[in-house]
Amino acid sequence: MRSTGTYAISTTLGEAVQAFVPHALPPRKPALAGESFIELNRAAELALARLSGVSGLVPSVDWLLYSAIRKEALLTSQIEGTQATLVDLFDEEAGIAVRNTDDVEEVTNYLRAFRLVQDNLRDPQGLPISVRLLSDAHSLLLDGVRGAGKQPGALRRSQNWIGGTRPGNAVFVPPPAERVAALLADMERFIHGTPASELPPLVKIALVHAQFETIHPFLDGNGRIGRLLIAALLEHWALLPEPLMYLSGYLKQHQAEYYRRLSNIRAEGDWEGWVSFFLEGVAVAASDAERGVVAIASLVTSDRRRLLQDPKAGPASYKLFELLPLMPRFTVERAREKLETSFPTANAAVKLLESLGIVAEVTGQKKNRSFSYQSYIALLSR
Repeated sequence: MRSTGTYAISTTLGEAVQAFVPHALPPRKPALAGESFIELNRAAELALARLSGVSGLVPSVDWLLYSAIRKEALLTSQIEGTQATLVDLFDEEAGIAVRNTDDVEEVTNYLRAFRLVQDNLRDPQGLPISVRLLSDAHSLLLDGVRGAGKQPGALRRSQNWIGGTRPGNAVFVPPPAERVAALLADMERFIHGTPASELPPLVKIALVHAQFETIHPFLDGNGRIGRLLIAALLEHWALLPEPLMYLSGYLKQHQAEYYRRLSNIRAEGDWEGWVSFFLEGVAVAASDAERGVVAIASLVTSDRRRLLQDPKAGPASYKLFELLPLMPRFTVERAREKLETSFPTANAAVKLLESLGIVAEVTGQKKNRSFSYQSYIALLSR
């Protein structure tokens, strides 16, 4: 059995605990067994390539990105216990009142953190994937929400622990605070260095995610930043041109195994089991996303055909329809703003789409009415 780290005595809340300090990547003594991942890696890369290919089925890749990024934000936050739904997120963006505003704010913060990382990676002057960039993202993630008192944007300066009611009965105790910066620097060198170049990029992403979760460098938000790092590395190593895959859906569905596989690296040196689980997840998530793209493309195509065949349809209703995948919940006022037209024109366009059964009114009120592209939301919520 390989050793994946050492233990250091750390004292927190008056208790001495054994804190785990991981060895630097890649796994050694023995090295990662290539035969354990070759086929799974090929299947995962193929699934990502197919997903990239089908994105051309829709007129605007923005439609796909709008929903994919929000699903990832929602699912990664749900793993941490938030109760927000996709409809809550769409309502909040449309200016429609939502009940669990705190949870929606946490999801919105993840979207802001995600955009920050993506903007930096796409800007020649931007920060590369680094401790600094992840700290900046962490600062946005915890801004004004639960965990705002947990040093947003700063590496932890105290010992943390996972599971259990106190350090002494914790499920896992990450490395002591004074070791965190050096461990992250090693991780950065692995991402940008050459020694691991013989490993496929997806395998490297699996290793980095597990290493980040083991270091647990922040007092809160480690899971979400660790999963954001997956999306960032998919872009960094050019595995997906756009973030169309929401891996957090797979990780949420297999949450117990997700945590067990990470734990087995530390307890049993089982890097191969974790990498296999991760690669299977990528293949499944990419195939699910591919099916989602095809379903969205066919729904939008058939709804557009119905609209084009209606003699009462005009420029305002066409334009409103093309906006629907980017605002699946809306008010007439919101439609008016987006169409840059008068209220009566916007109202007539909404009424036409409603008469065709493309959108439905959801409040049952005469005033302050809200509309929903229900069939589209139902596809996304599957």
